[in-house]
Amino acid sequence: MIAVFIEVESYSGYRADERPFRFVLSGRTYEVVELEDRWYSPRAMYFRVVASDGNRYVLRHDEDADLWSLEAFRAKSSGTRTSLRLAENT
Repeated sequence: MIAVFIEVESYSGYRADERPFRFVLSGRTYEVVELEDRWYSPRAMYFRVVASDGNRYVLRHDEDADLWSLEAFRAKSSGTRTSLRLAENT
């Protein structure tokens, strides 16, 4: 899979990049209106969010490289999960 890197503004509380509150994808800015879930892997943190467009996104933060990427996308109306490859082409 090809990584889709994004710009993310995040809240830093007890740790850096604790949770995202805004991100830029393909030149468009999205506000995070809801953080639905978060989970951890050995090298990254994942966040499933609902954005200001009503769609769901899974954002990945690579803590070692300090890079954010889009891992998954689910459109509000279709309920269909789209892979990175498809999300990159939209």
